[in-house]
Amino acid sequence: MDVLQVSEIRKAFSHGDAVNEVIQGVSFGVADGEFISLIGPSGCGKTTLLKIIAGILPPSAGLVALDGRPSLVPSREKAFVFQHFNLFPWRNALDNAAYGLELDGIDAGTRRERARRMLATVGLAGFETYYPAQISGGMRQRVGLVRALLLQPRVLLLDEPFGALDALTREVLQGELLRLLEDARRVSVLFVTHSIDEAIYLSDRILVFAPRPTWIMREFAVTLRKPRYTYNWRRETVAMSLREEIWNLLREAAQHGG
Repeated sequence: MDVLQVSEIRKAFSHGDAVNEVIQGVSFGVADGEFISLIGPSGCGKTTLLKIIAGILPPSAGLVALDGRPSLVPSREKAFVFQHFNLFPWRNALDNAAYGLELDGIDAGTRRERARRMLATVGLAGFETYYPAQISGGMRQRVGLVRALLLQPRVLLLDEPFGALDALTREVLQGELLRLLEDARRVSVLFVTHSIDEAIYLSDRILVFAPRPTWIMREFAVTLRKPRYTYNWRRETVAMSLREEIWNLLREAAQHGG
């Protein structure tokens, strides 16, 4: 059975007498430890869907289930990482990373030691006492990832977490994310991105969404061997063919309105 089930999710927003339909009957499942990327045009509703899955927004219709049980409210089993870091400016890197454990009632010594160890795995040893304003965007996003993974969620929800970063930092963090997921207890991932290459590099499956009101136009399996950070996967015939196929699908949808 899938860890996460998304069934016939619909979402519409009302503005006076007008109704703006954003999501039109989206369904899919996520297996244990599976990494799925959601890709589609800007504004098509991917982030809205992720927020519904997280329990931040209610759907207009449909159901989200975790391990077969309805899950339409926020839960520690569904960790959300935003694009713009979402760190507390008055907390240093260590205490930001340990915040979720603090909410869980873990004592200060234990939670800080756990956070310290995981921060070291992403290259932040020595930066534990630095505040968000004192570190780079890439470092802040590493702290956000550590905070989410320390909770050992069943599902990790990532909303363009590397979208605001430069190309080199973005690629480094993609590899670090894959390594963190290898070390963590099996975590399923939903990852929103606008980058086809990023989706291919990270994913087991890619769901391609139509322009608003969005629906899943097509699903692609990524069959490149793992771990992908150990070789130049971009030169693989599978990757080149997949990139072209997804690009053509998105271009055609943009030209014809989905």
